[in-house]
Amino acid sequence: MNKAWSELNKTMQAQLKKQDTYKAGIAALFDLRNQLMQTITSFRAELRRDDFDAIPFMNAAGYHSKTIAYSLWHIFRIEDIVAHTLIRGNQQVFFSGNYQERINSPIITTGNELVKEQIADFSRQLNLNELYSYILEVKSSAETIISSLSFDDLKQNISAERKKHLQSLNVVSEDENAAWLIDYWCGKDVRGLLQMPFSRHWIMHTEACLRIKNKVHP
Repeated sequence: MNKAWSELNKTMQAQLKKQDTYKAGIAALFDLRNQLMQTITSFRAELRRDDFDAIPFMNAAGYHSKTIAYSLWHIFRIEDIVAHTLIRGNQQVFFSGNYQERINSPIITTGNELVKEQIADFSRQLNLNELYSYILEVKSSAETIISSLSFDDLKQNISAERKKHLQSLNVVSEDENAAWLIDYWCGKDVRGLLQMPFSRHWIMHTEACLRIKNKVHP
């Protein structure tokens, strides 16, 4: 793991645990996300369109077995779902912004159910300009939600009602590679969610994207 990102992530996690430092923890979280977003944005400037669809490590075990386009979709569909449906309880950016049509996506899910050539085929269908519009809108809206959280809010668990609503939206596939996500998210408190979908999840997939990039576009 990138040492600077790893250290900032550790600092953020420790700060979020205490009332007198949790705001500094949120600031550290935003700093980390901004650093990662610089890398994510750099792909758009530096890579060819087909580089986003390349899957050079298809048979590997790990996050780098995907494509860059898929990875970006996956990071921000999860963030949108968790921020809006589970934490805030309002409509996802994906739906309010008509992003399925705009991105030209055949799915509304996180994509966990896709494997190997399915991931490559999915990636080729996506409108990258609209995908990046979605990325920026999700990041901004999620950070607005996070900024509004009190220390006590961080200790809140996800309600049964919100879990049920999430299930009704069909944004998590019932495939065994995806279905576990709902229980995983709903088993965490809000602070736990900040420590995974909003931070560590970004790190892991961004580093995987860099590995793909270095292979296809050295």
